[in-house]
Amino acid sequence: MSNQRFTGTDTYIVTEDLMMAVNAAVTLQRPLLVKGEPGTGKTMLAEEVARSLDRPLIQWHIKSTTKAAQGLYEYDAVARLRDSQLGDDKVHDISNYIVRGKLWEAFESDVQPVLLIDEIDKADIEFPNDLLQELDRMEFFVYETKQTIKAEHRPIIIITSNNEKELPDAFLRRCFFHYIAFPDAETMDSIVKVHYPDIKKRLLAEALECFFELRDIPGLKKRPSTSELLDWIKLLVAEDIPPEALRDKDSRKAIPKLYGALLKNEQDMHLFERLVFMSRRTGAN
Repeated sequence: MSNQRFTGTDTYIVTEDLMMAVNAAVTLQRPLLVKGEPGTGKTMLAEEVARSLDRPLIQWHIKSTTKAAQGLYEYDAVARLRDSQLGDDKVHDISNYIVRGKLWEAFESDVQPVLLIDEIDKADIEFPNDLLQELDRMEFFVYETKQTIKAEHRPIIIITSNNEKELPDAFLRRCFFHYIAFPDAETMDSIVKVHYPDIKKRLLAEALECFFELRDIPGLKKRPSTSELLDWIKLLVAEDIPPEALRDKDSRKAIPKLYGALLKNEQDMHLFERLVFMSRRTGAN
């Protein structure tokens, strides 16, 4: 087990709580289950932990159709049948048709890897339970070849969830849990400066104020996230929008297009435009 500790990187702003959660999970040798609203850097966390600790990163992105067994291996019976029809000699060795999954890849790594199981809640409700034994024992059996695959080094496992569905209690008991709260204004200021170190202070201050006011609007279907803020600021910088334009009542020609980087559906756009219109009418009176 590595004695290194995760302390963040120069491109990833990490809170003290998150830093402690990563290191606790590594110490306990338990998967770190990370939740938080989309855009809070859950997936990026695994990338940065791997970079910080100089470990290989193995990523398993989960879809609604993903089965737990695919993380172990798959037996390609169709390819074997085709080769047998073609008279290929390799059909006699069944191992030629075993497709290794991400857990197998992680278990056979020469050095301790970081294994990301991304958006586990997208899969079927039984998916987490189907991995319990393998994640506990750090081994699994390949029935076709009668071999046991055992982890050379216990991976640092980071599992992300967007809370689309509840995860089973038995699975949760085996994880160290951390919820990434949405960054406050001070943390967000630091995050933006990592990506745009030369941004003007006034523009950043106005942009952050507008961004957090927008997030606070009641009734938004999808509140803008960190990644969307960074896209918006990139546009503001590229278009050389002056800070005062973000507060200018006459800026309707310039700003609404840029808000398309923050608001991602027509319901939220209409709600925002209506509130802006009402605010301007109030101000005019």
